[in-house]
Amino acid sequence: MQGLHKSYGDFEAVRGIDLEISRGEIFAFLGPNGAGKTSTVEVLEGFRTRDSGEVSVLGEDPARADAAWRERVGFVLQQSKPDEYLTARESLQLYAGYYRSPRSVDEVIDLVGLGAKADERAKNLSGGQQRRLEVGLALIGDPELLFLDEPTTGFDPSARRQAWRVISNLRQLGKTIFLTTHYMDEAQFLADRAAIIVRGQIVAVGAPDELGKHTGADTEVRFRLPEGVPPADLPVPTAEESDGFVILRTAEPVRVLHDLTAWAIQRDVKLTGLEVGRPSLEEIYLELTEQEAG
Repeated sequence: MQGLHKSYGDFEAVRGIDLEISRGEIFAFLGPNGAGKTSTVEVLEGFRTRDSGEVSVLGEDPARADAAWRERVGFVLQQSKPDEYLTARESLQLYAGYYRSPRSVDEVIDLVGLGAKADERAKNLSGGQQRRLEVGLALIGDPELLFLDEPTTGFDPSARRQAWRVISNLRQLGKTIFLTTHYMDEAQFLADRAAIIVRGQIVAVGAPDELGKHTGADTEVRFRLPEGVPPADLPVPTAEESDGFVILRTAEPVRVLHDLTAWAIQRDVKLTGLEVGRPSLEEIYLELTEQEAG
């Protein structure tokens, strides 16, 4: 996708974005409400026309894609609901009939973890189980690419973790997954790469653990200040104190840890509570979206 533009009247929702997604990866597309996320995804899915730009999905322009292309793509929409009077198995059998080479119904049931509920009517399934069924309906045609739009919204923590395992299993099948979510821990756990869109433009793209470079965020080293040691005696002059802990922020954590531990050994002091951490994806996301919004 290159130079994608989409406007609604005078409002430019998507302002010339570029994205390239590799086969077999889980790609998270993140952004606040109104950022242009939904418009971009709907163009990629072939549900909305673009104003300008080049778009290729599985080698085809989704705006002109035919039924053969549709069989290669699966969708789990944010608001969808399986037929409540059909069992999970019956729904999958029904959808399998729409494809020339569907996956085995029993295989899909096992893949999405509905073995114990396969013959239960959809209306009697929990919200998480219904969402699993929706993923199963998207998978029954054995698509190469799967769009997951907010797949775990409204789930309790346990159900979300179970859903993550299902999605992770799809990677092992070689599926490409385009994921939209408001849960940063979900993107951090699942995605190989992520992009953040704000006001119609991509402001960061890369592996979740590497997006901090777009904010200049440093690695944080913290430990409890040893008793009897004033902060001025520490080997790193940029230290600050908070609730009895010394906090160091650095772009060179290996060097800082070497200097710090060598100093502690030489002084025979303990660095109690020593921790090294990078900014979370949520922290990076908030900083980037607040910067752009401001």
